[in-house]
Amino acid sequence: MRPKGTPIGLQVTQAGKAVNRAFNDALAEAGGTVPVWLILNTLVWKSPESQLDLARAVGIEGPTLTRHLDGLEEDGLVERRRAADDRRTVRVEPTEAGRRLHAELLRAVIEFNRTLTADLGERELAQLGSLLRRLLGNLDS
Repeated sequence: MRPKGTPIGLQVTQAGKAVNRAFNDALAEAGGTVPVWLILNTLVWKSPESQLDLARAVGIEGPTLTRHLDGLEEDGLVERRRAADDRRTVRVEPTEAGRRLHAELLRAVIEFNRTLTADLGERELAQLGSLLRRLLGNLDS
């Protein structure tokens, strides 16, 4: 039996890809990328205790995070230091340049969100969030 209309999974996938591309473009215009945003935002707002905690918070595997941190450190945006109390623990801190880039990216994220949701009211946004959570919940069943 053929589905009536476009399957919701395809609609969500197409919308997700379009939003992802536009979000990447907005971050690129501000001098960043999604991983850079996720890392700097986590460092600025959550101050993870270790590089491992950062990886968990950002949802990036350890080796991938290490590669990103290498680039951020080379660009002077973060510093890595061994913890004095446990030399196995690596702490990551944003530099002043990293905090400045975070502020620029934050402005871009806020503006992107404003543009993306321009014609949606609070009730519609809450409903959309609820529906997306329900769709995701259905995958866990």
